[in-house]
Amino acid sequence: MRLLPLAPGGPRRGRPRHLPFCSPALLLLLLLSGCLGVSRVAAASRRPNVVLLVTDDQDEVLGGMTPLKKTKALIGDMGMTFSSAYVPSALCCPSRASILTGKYPHNHHVVNNTLEGNCSSKSWQKIQEPNTFPAILRSMCGYQTFFAGKYLNEYGAPGAGGLEHVPLGWSYWYALEKNSKYYNYTLSINGKARRHGENYSVDYLTDVLANVSLDFLDYKSNSEPFFMMIATPAPHSPWTAAPQYQKTFQNVFAPRNKNFNIHGTNKHWLIRQAKTPMTNSSIQFLDNAFRKRWQTLLSVDDLVEKLIKRLEFTGELSNTYIFYTSDNGYHTGQFSLPIDKRQLYEFDIKVPLLVRGPGIKPNQTSKLLVANIDLGPTILDIAGYSLNKTQMDGMSLLPILKGASNLTWRSDVLVEYQGEGRNVTDPTCPSLSPGVSQCFPDCVCEDAYNNTYACVRTISASWNLQYCEFDDQEVFVEVYNLTADPDQITNIAKSIDPELLGKMNYRLMMLQSCSGPTCRTPGVFDPGYRFDPRLMFSNHGSVRTRRFSKHLL
Repeated sequence: MRLLPLAPGGPRRGRPRHLPFCSPALLLLLLLSGCLGVSRVAAASRRPNVVLLVTDDQDEVLGGMTPLKKTKALIGDMGMTFSSAYVPSALCCPSRASILTGKYPHNHHVVNNTLEGNCSSKSWQKIQEPNTFPAILRSMCGYQTFFAGKYLNEYGAPGAGGLEHVPLGWSYWYALEKNSKYYNYTLSINGKARRHGENYSVDYLTDVLANVSLDFLDYKSNSEPFFMMIATPAPHSPWTAAPQYQKTFQNVFAPRNKNFNIHGTNKHWLIRQAKTPMTNSSIQFLDNAFRKRWQTLLSVDDLVEKLIKRLEFTGELSNTYIFYTSDNGYHTGQFSLPIDKRQLYEFDIKVPLLVRGPGIKPNQTSKLLVANIDLGPTILDIAGYSLNKTQMDGMSLLPILKGASNLTWRSDVLVEYQGEGRNVTDPTCPSLSPGVSQCFPDCVCEDAYNNTYACVRTISASWNLQYCEFDDQEVFVEVYNLTADPDQITNIAKSIDPELLGKMNYRLMMLQSCSGPTCRTPGVFDPGYRFDPRLMFSNHGSVRTRRFSKHLL
């Protein structure tokens, strides 16, 4: 199937595929737009291509990369693996919005997976979509841009323009309606709906995304560099594996790590309400889910292999950066919570991040603290566009990827989440109070309206710390020393040095109100950090606490 571009003057043949071309007029336009510095104009005809692969709910902590042997060999082993990569919100739509905008949730205002939570809403389309990094790549840097897969959870909703809406900045648009599926879904192809059924050979979504991506590489323009974003449904529920993989991993079970099937003592009430020990049926359910998640990832592994082989065949692999990551982590039985994400712990907020490309040495691992708000700034930096011209909160990873020495880097990132729940009793669990959501038949609930929290995740030379506050009647605080307690079993909020607690509280307030450059200021353990205890008190002498924004649209 041949793809048709949105923009006029679409794909054409004739120039050797391995030589992206820039005319003198285009070079001048790029220079004036700020997409190229003077020193980089000479290299503009070889401006790098970029591919961003984003999976759905793929954890890092519980072995989520284990099934992806080809991906690790073709991307991780050929470049750099980030061992401390985080998301600013452990939920699909807010996290994906952070990838696209380079902003924390309190700045892009996507707080959950609903239209009311700004997920693909009219407000998002008007205010944020024109300023995403793909829009800048297209309008300011002359890149042809291709999207295939899951965009945002409410994309295609009638209240948000339906499938006719194509976000600004995309030359080719091949987007899934709403949330992840593998069969029986609808795609928007440049704004026109196409329904798919349940025939594996033509409808299995991961394979469809692979095929349309290969088509793009065959039919794209050769006069412009390209950016591809491929967002797979795997390993999101309903965990439907391709037929050839449905019997794999039969002897695999969810990891029985130290925080598996234990009571969340001294944690927020939502964690404490989980029933311990879990029932046998709950454990069987989560083991099956874990196994099926891995099965779906085998098709992603195939996609990556096909894509890289095609780039190599066309001569473009050596000039292409390839990023592989996930929108959030996942848990299966940790602290007796059956399955989901949304929580503040490592298994939900930590994700894989693998990168290969020009100038990146193979077989590298970086322990530096990074987040998905850094992807947009990095890709714009690769294209030659200055971060100072944007409102992004993140930092460019390009100096790390290129092996810069004496690099000054951040020591903390913000994690924030606004709990979902309505003032009604869950029909599954009538004995529970109103406000809970995502409840299982045994009345263990994964979310609630006051599961609203913000955290400072710190990794420095001397500290590996997480400090979190909840917006609830308890004003509950959780603090973990991950050097001594990597499974986050012991909340040390009541035993940690009060002075350090005060500094972390203040740093959290600063990050929750940061924007752009102020999100990149020194953290508590950085040499340049300055703390004034007087700022911790209001004019009346009481301790100041952070007020959580409700992100009203």
